[in-house]
Amino acid sequence: MPVIAIVNPKGGVGKSTVATNLAGYFAAQGHKVMLGDTDVQQSSRTWLSLRPGNLPVIHPWDIADGKVLKPPKGTTHVVLDTPAGLKGNRLEAVLKLADKVIVPLQASIFDILATEDFLKSLSKMKLNSQIGILGMRVNTRSRAADQLGHYVGQLGLPVLGFLRDTQNYVQLAAHGATLWDVAPSRVEKDLPQWEEVLKWLKNS
Repeated sequence: MPVIAIVNPKGGVGKSTVATNLAGYFAAQGHKVMLGDTDVQQSSRTWLSLRPGNLPVIHPWDIADGKVLKPPKGTTHVVLDTPAGLKGNRLEAVLKLADKVIVPLQASIFDILATEDFLKSLSKMKLNSQIGILGMRVNTRSRAADQLGHYVGQLGLPVLGFLRDTQNYVQLAAHGATLWDVAPSRVEKDLPQWEEVLKWLKNS
């Protein structure tokens, strides 16, 4: 059972967007997926409350008192959304549980610098989990994308891809939906951007 954690101590980088859409993908594939929310704001849990009953089911994972516990039996995939400022024992618990860790990161120098210490610490940790960077709100052909790729490459971490800045995520989230819950023609520019991410997740 793969456990995928979406982690970046910096706020506002798109962690919940990544977590909910990944959960939506696995649900659309027929998997029994659970979306865990370790954030006290419970952004992902609130999103689940908006999700219509006719869409593929995503099960909520109650995490008592912010403690990461084992998921219920029968679960095939787990996606963990995490809060800004995650550190210490809570961060260690998430990293210990995760098979894959995705770090959403915007390409601005301010976001890169704010995440720098965290990325360096991840690269030094002896983790069983694999770590990848996902560029957020980035044009793949821009200088910013090159800058992000160059910086992350120096740390020895892979850039899994870049997600463009689009209102599709905002509009779908408002209805508890994901890219995989609507007609492909509506999100035809977005779905290909996830291909390398999904391929990386499937590789052991």
